Amino acid sequence: MIQFIGSIFAAVIPIFIYLLIIWWLDRNEREPFGFLFLNFFWGATGAIFLAIIGSIIFQISLSSFIIAVSDNNPEELISISGAVITAPVVEEFTKGIFLLMMAMSRKFDGVVDGVVYGGAIGLGFGMTENFLYFIAEQENWIAIVIVRTLFSAILHTLAQATFGAFVGFAKFKSAGFKLFMIPLGYFFAVLIHFFWNLTVSFDGTAFFGFIFVFFYAIGLIIVFQIALYHEQKIITRELAEELQFGIIPREHLSFLPYVSRRKSKVWLPVNFQKKRYIDYTITLALRKDQLRKIGQRNITYEREIEALRNNIRALFG
Repeated sequence: MIQFIGSIFAAVIPIFIYLLIIWWLDRNEREPFGFLFLNFFWGATGAIFLAIIGSIIFQISLSSFIIAVSDNNPEELISISGAVITAPVVEEFTKGIFLLMMAMSRKFDGVVDGVVYGGAIGLGFGMTENFLYFIAEQENWIAIVIVRTLFSAILHTLAQATFGAFVGFAKFKSAGFKLFMIPLGYFFAVLIHFFWNLTVSFDGTAFFGFIFVFFYAIGLIIVFQIALYHEQKIITRELAEELQFGIIPREHLSFLPYVSRRKSKVWLPVNFQKKRYIDYTITLALRKDQLRKIGQRNITYEREIEALRNNIRALFG
């Protein structure tokens, strides 16, 4: 009973802290936490359930193939194949299904959202998987908790966040570009997962797996920061155009695109609906950019853009 309760705390608390960090990092247009949690919940439940079923079906076929082509030790190859082939292929697929569904929503704005939502799904998956490992471990419980919290759960996050970045990059591109980029993103997610599982399957190579996760995490954070910077430039450009229509005051352009400057109290009256104003203007900028990328008329986006402009005008009376 003590191990069960301890496993719940060890699986949930660190992962939930990671989730809050991911949400906080999305600083330009932070999505409602409930929407982010929805992705997390899928990773923790639906993706796990489908992965269990999918892994059984996939492994049966893979095992039959290994037995047919292997001359000796098919049992050992089958055992290893479950971790290094079946798990990456199936798990990244079941996690990615929901991410592709989210990408069809207008709330999914591009690379930044892809990394955030993909990371949330990966964290949810890692949390449930960690819990199942924790309750099954009897001898090295603390060591397993440390390794899986600092590396295995992060691996799930990195792999699905990578897929999310590809999906986000492809969202407003042509159909042909999507057909190339989305499978490529899935391939890289599987490859990352494969390399981690392969290295930690053997004592002599586990160290390389830890190093790989550490440096890949740093690399993905850098890419994420670049994407945020690019998003900030888009917001600046699109809002500058709104000055011509008198939608926003000229002096506000020095504050709205910059998260740190928005916090200042000097640029808006005390009783002004600041949060709503920021939400409207940032969303307006992103929708305008997305409409440009679509490259043709889109009534849904055009109506939303005009509605956002009217909402901003209403705030100023």
